[in-house]
Parts: sequence; C-alpha cells; structure tokens
Amino acid sequence: MKTDRDKAILLLKTGKGQIDAVLKMIEQERYCMDIVNQILAAESLIKKSGMLILKQHMDTCIKKAFENDNSDEKIQEIIDILGKVMK
Repeated sequence: MKTDRDKAILLLKTGKGQIDAVLKMIEQERYCMDIVNQILAAESLIKKSGMLILKQHMDTCIKKAFENDNSDEKIQEIIDILGKVMK
C-alpha cells in the first residue's frame, strides 16, 4: 500500500514530466490551447500532491502536537497555509 508521501512523490514526478513536455511544446510553437491544457494538468497534480503532504502533516505532526499540549503553534501553521491556499 502506498503512503501519502509515496503518492505525492509520484504525482510530482508526473507533474515534472508534464512541465518538461510543456516547455518542449512552447519551443515547438504548438497550439496555445494545448499548452494551456498541459499547464493546467501539471498544476492540478502539484495541488493534489500538496494536499497529500498537508494530510500527512495533519495525521502525524498535528496529532502529536495535540497529544503533547503543543497545539497552538500547529493550529496557526494550518491557518497560515489555508490562507495561502484560499488566495
């Protein structure tokens, strides 16, 4: 069974391949809408990997912080990152 970390790595490697393909498409002066679609696909993979990493953080670090009565700092981390996500 793959962990969230493993899934995130796979998504990012796939996204990296898509970004390389986008660069090649631009250099080859391919149709703009095809390029934009590939950029959107890569963007989606990056976002999904970010959510997996955030989930892993919440499953491990956040739980541990609550067990050790050190939750205020971790809650602020989550609030800060959610603020960035919602921009």
